[in-house]
Order: sequence, then structure tokens, then C-alpha cells
Amino acid sequence: MPRDSGEPAGHPPLEDEPVDADVSGSELVFDGRVWGVRRDRFGYNGSAIIREYVDHPGAVAVLALDDHDRVLLIKQYRHPVRVREWELPAGLLDEPGEDPAVAARRELAEETDVAATDWSVLAEFYTSPGGSTEAIRIYLARGLSAIDDAFARTDEEADMEIRWVPLDDCVDAVLARRVQNPSLALGVLAAQASRSRGWASLAPADTPWPRHPSNGIAGS
Repeated sequence: MPRDSGEPAGHPPLEDEPVDADVSGSELVFDGRVWGVRRDRFGYNGSAIIREYVDHPGAVAVLALDDHDRVLLIKQYRHPVRVREWELPAGLLDEPGEDPAVAARRELAEETDVAATDWSVLAEFYTSPGGSTEAIRIYLARGLSAIDDAFARTDEEADMEIRWVPLDDCVDAVLARRVQNPSLALGVLAAQASRSRGWASLAPADTPWPRHPSNGIAGS
């Protein structure tokens, strides 16, 4: 039996709406080591508005799932919140023009010494759309194998812990609020939902990413 969408008949599918705002000025007011802060002046609803936000290159995350439905997780120290949190392997898109799928493969290898043969787009989201341009694409990686040569890890990654956790246990940890990382939370919930639908929601790894705000990545 088809699922009842709960929406009145005749409504279009639920979807965010891109807007081409009339930006009259934009300046980088802080240029940090990894990202900066930008100030825009734009018109909207008849008002002249000024907003400042983190100008972020975006990132990719990888939900690596083995043949036993276990997810490959890492535990890493995050200084702003003073927590060693469980996460999916992930990394910034800070190489100009780098294809997100290529970045995802690199990050999985560098952080976990694992490679994958089967890649799909699982989910996408903005981390804090009211104050940051950061967009994250989560890939589902399967067909996993170990890499012979381990990567050297430094700084916060030097004591990184790696664990294989059943997907359902990851979902339980999210629902019990024991883990807080947004890519992990959204990724495992999306994976569980997609698995229940025969993985029909997955998209090819090279699917364009038009909502990524950075030029050169949107069309990858």
C-alpha cells in the first residue's frame, strides 16, 4: 500500500527553494586558517539587510557499511565543544575544484586505512544555514577492504579511535542522545530509512551538487 504523504492533494513535493538574492556588497571581514567570516548587504522583502556568516568550503562525510551492516566510526577530539565525539570519516573540500567523490575516497583512506569499490550519495545538508555556508554531502561506501599502507596521523587525529558498530546500534545511540555529531546522526538515520526501502533513495556518486554554494563544486 502506498504511504500517505499527509499533504493536501495538489501540493508539490516538499522541497527547499533556492533564491537569487540581490546582493549589493560582499566583503571578507575575517580570513581564518580554515574558513573566514563574510559580510553581505542584500535586499529582501523590500528591506536592506546586512548579515555576517562563516564562509565555509563545505565538506564530505562517508558512511562505510560492511557486509554485516556495521558502520565504520571514528572518535576524534573537537576543541570548540571540548568533546571526543563519535563521527563518520569526513573532511573539508578545501582543494579548489576537487570533485567531492574524490575527496570522500581520500578522507576514508586517510582517516581509517579503508578503501571502497561501491559509492553512492546518501544525504546532503547544511550544518547551520542561518550562519554558515557549510554544506555536507554524505556518501554511502560499500565493498570495503583494508589498505596495506597506514596513514600517519597527527594533532587531533593522533589518538583517533576506530570502531565498527552495527547500524541499528548507531541509530539507538542517536535516538538516546548519546552521540551529537550531525553527519553521524543524519547519516545513520538516512541509511536505516534507505535500507528499509531497498536502498532506492541512493543516487550515483557523481550526481551534481547544485546547492553547494562554492563555484566549481556545484557542477561536480
